Amino acid sequence: MSQAQFDAVSVVTKANVYFDGKCVSHSIVLADGTKKSVGVILPAKLTFNTGAPEIMETVAGACRVLLKGETEWKHYGEGQRFNVPGNSSFEIEVTGEPYHYICHFA
Repeated sequence: MSQAQFDAVSVVTKANVYFDGKCVSHSIVLADGTKKSVGVILPAKLTFNTGAPEIMETVAGACRVLLKGETEWKHYGEGQRFNVPGNSSFEIEVTGEPYHYICHFA
């Protein structure tokens, strides 16, 4: 089950808006310095590039994902997560309900 809330965090109040508003997130920093982002992706098919490794955790909704170098799309729903290597990319497709996520940075 994904985390419903984070306590004692700093929040960057200006949103990160990508792909003409199809993805919107906020950066947060936990008390121990850990950085994350929480956001939503509206129905779309998008490609994201990564610098550091990431863990994408599904809070609500569903998506399908194609990691760079793979040939098979994988489906992820509420409570599931997928790992993305650093200096890589992934395609994500959301249909129907918006996809809510937490991005954990390594």
